[in-house]
Amino acid sequence: MRGAEFAELMAFMAIAEERSFRGAAKRLGMSPSALSHSMRSLEQRLGARLLHRTTRSVAPTEAGQALLKRLGPPIAEVDDAVRDVGAFQQQPRGLVRINMPRTAAQLIVMPKLAAFRAAYPDIRLEIVIDDSITDVIAKGFDFGIRSGTIVQQDMISVPLTTDLRMAVVASPVYFAERPPPQTPAELNGHACLTYRWYETGALHPWRFDGPEGPVDVIVDSVMTANDTDLLLDGALRGCGVALLVESLVERHLANGSLERVLADWCKPFPGFHLYYPSRRHMPVAMRTFINCMKLS
Repeated sequence: MRGAEFAELMAFMAIAEERSFRGAAKRLGMSPSALSHSMRSLEQRLGARLLHRTTRSVAPTEAGQALLKRLGPPIAEVDDAVRDVGAFQQQPRGLVRINMPRTAAQLIVMPKLAAFRAAYPDIRLEIVIDDSITDVIAKGFDFGIRSGTIVQQDMISVPLTTDLRMAVVASPVYFAERPPPQTPAELNGHACLTYRWYETGALHPWRFDGPEGPVDVIVDSVMTANDTDLLLDGALRGCGVALLVESLVERHLANGSLERVLADWCKPFPGFHLYYPSRRHMPVAMRTFINCMKLS
């Protein structure tokens, strides 16, 4: 149905309900003459008289009553749908879909989740853990969370954390059997637990910053995984040396279950950012999520 045809039907409904061309014209924000022209066009198109008109009153014909009865329910559904969409712009409710690496979920979302749910019970979150570099918008997500170093420039980016650092860690049991490395080159010969991206098969580089600039080290990988929790668990069990985000291992360093090496070689890098393509017509639920998660 074309827009003009839909407008004619809406005009007919307004006249039939108001029983007045003048009242319907006021309700629709158009002139009585324009409304009369619209009705003539509709009746001509349908080949049926829809309204009885006198100088004193307007009433639907039998054909008009039948049309009005059929139009009522679907138009009411359209009105309800429009109101529901408007409600998304007025109240924080609905579904918010976020794609993020596991580390971001552990550091940012999960610590704030209980307070967020208590404050906004009508917002539902769908969190998909994805450590690969994914076109999250093309896959239907509202937001992505990634390191600020890899967020595309055409995205709106909101910082969620301060700068991050990597940490090279292993258990005291592991280092009791092998001398801790003093330089990245001394990682040669150590059993290393490394991260591998599932989609590309690429290993996460062991990259350091020294007095003379960046240093990339090819390590002896005894286990690869695409899950940082497995790498952390392996390090805690004495299986080898892992390169993990500092924030993930802080409590293990504090209680002595892990030891850190090469700290001076691990420099800060941009932290996690939430990103999305546009601010236009953003639902309140999405804006609420941003405000609750962003770096204060």
